[in-house]
Amino acid sequence: MRGASPELLNRKALHDYEILERYVAGILLEGAEVKSLREGGGQLQDAFCLFKDGELYVLNLYIAPYRQAGYQKVGERRPRKLLLQREELRRLQGKLSQKGLTLVPLRLFFSERGWAKLEIALVRGRKQYDKRLAIRAREERREMERLHKQY
Repeated sequence: MRGASPELLNRKALHDYEILERYVAGILLEGAEVKSLREGGGQLQDAFCLFKDGELYVLNLYIAPYRQAGYQKVGERRPRKLLLQREELRRLQGKLSQKGLTLVPLRLFFSERGWAKLEIALVRGRKQYDKRLAIRAREERREMERLHKQY
């Protein structure tokens, strides 16, 4: 068993989008990208997923260059292929044809076996009033929990 590895979260996506479905995909990494991610050198904030030639890619995912990497440099924001089963890819591609749906990464983590995994979600954008309702509901839930703990 390996030590606890850092987990990258996309908190902004949880606020800006209504999550419809979640999937866990493998991610194809090169060179020292894995070492950089294990050190916590990455960001998911502006990342999104896109189909190209029947394959799914994550774009704009930032992985910091590894300090001890030698001559082998890879692009920090290059497109990275996501690994899902063919049937899941077909299902996702069909759902993305609906208006207003998109795929965004929610978190990047390492599995128990040490493989880098990316949790992606099929989402619909929230309107401003939906965001306010979500914030209000969350605050009410916290208030109820706080009152419940008090008594």
